[in-house]
Amino acid sequence: MEKINLIDSFSEFKEFKNIDRPTMMSILKDVFKAILIKKYGTDDNFDIIINIDKGDLEIYHNRIIVDDEFAEDSFDFEESKHISLTEARKIEPDFEIGEEITTTVKLLDFGRRIVLSIRQNLQSRITELEKEGIFIKYKDRINEIVTAEVYQIWKKEILLRDDEGNDLSLPKTEQIPTDFFKKGDTVKAVIHKVEMRNGSPVITLSRTAPAFLERLFEGEVPEVFDGLITIKKIVREPGERSKVAVESYDDRIDPVGACVGMKGSRIHGIVRELRNENIDVINYTTNLQLLITRALSPAKVTSVTIDEVHKRAEVYLKPDQVSLAIGKSGHNIKLASKLVGYEIDVYRDSDVDVEDVDLDEFGDEIEGWMIDELKRIGCDTAKSVLEITDEELLNRTELEAEQIIEVKRVLQTEFE
Repeated sequence: MEKINLIDSFSEFKEFKNIDRPTMMSILKDVFKAILIKKYGTDDNFDIIINIDKGDLEIYHNRIIVDDEFAEDSFDFEESKHISLTEARKIEPDFEIGEEITTTVKLLDFGRRIVLSIRQNLQSRITELEKEGIFIKYKDRINEIVTAEVYQIWKKEILLRDDEGNDLSLPKTEQIPTDFFKKGDTVKAVIHKVEMRNGSPVITLSRTAPAFLERLFEGEVPEVFDGLITIKKIVREPGERSKVAVESYDDRIDPVGACVGMKGSRIHGIVRELRNENIDVINYTTNLQLLITRALSPAKVTSVTIDEVHKRAEVYLKPDQVSLAIGKSGHNIKLASKLVGYEIDVYRDSDVDVEDVDLDEFGDEIEGWMIDELKRIGCDTAKSVLEITDEELLNRTELEAEQIIEVKRVLQTEFE
């Protein structure tokens, strides 16, 4: 059979990813059977032989030889099942009535328009199956880490391609705020979501999901990968801070020490991948008070009062520990609340006799530059500021009158 453009193109069809040989053979046969049915009304008397590797296609037509009168006059004569003796002897002079004859069907016999239709049908069917294969492949890999190359950068997302040339999307919302990539960079992320949109698979990656941090721990800490250490919960403020609660079922293994590694050797690689995100690894416990105390690390907690009904916890700390408990922009206390599942309210320990409070302790309520201005004129504590008149502060600092009033109000509240 002539190897026309359609047959030559088999080599490109067999290169499609995620489609196995039996499936490919089935698609090709189905397409050609449909064409035979359209032309002859049936495909029962045809054999389709396909060799994808060589790009060969053979269609054999099997018919019974009948006498010429039957072929011309009988209503039972069917072109797909019978051939007249005269036509048969044009192929081979020795044929007799009743014998079976097998002839080769040429694609050119269908006409160029049908040949083009076959090719388009093939491409459509295979492309559709290819997309479905990609969807199934990635659907089963949600929360797994993949490494892909940056192919194109847009304002709201980055298009990446994996080793097989599949398109992957990394939206801006799933990137760490300090992430910066350029074309050709290799990016590591976790498969976050897989869905079909308009018949095409859309694979969304994430670098901000807790699962990404969990997979990084599995890659860096053998005990986590082997299941000797279990990650109970992860909470993140991507690019800023994370808290990871870990537990070991083997008393001989220190879960926190194993995750951090000697001199931080294991966790350093994870921190670099997360753009220097601070990671607090804490030992998980079912004792809620102890868990809250650990969750507020690095602050040292004096006491904890728990309201189980309203899911709130009152935490008391010494004045110099309050800012540590709250953390920069409130990240530490926010993550601690998420980790334990309770709203945490921080209070300065009332049992401590506070004669005066260092100005730095008000960093969560007073802007840093204002504190620096007050320190510049020798005011290091709250009372030292309150003892100076508003007019004097206005003359000696860069603060405005409204700002001085607000600062004094915050400081006065401490002693009330």
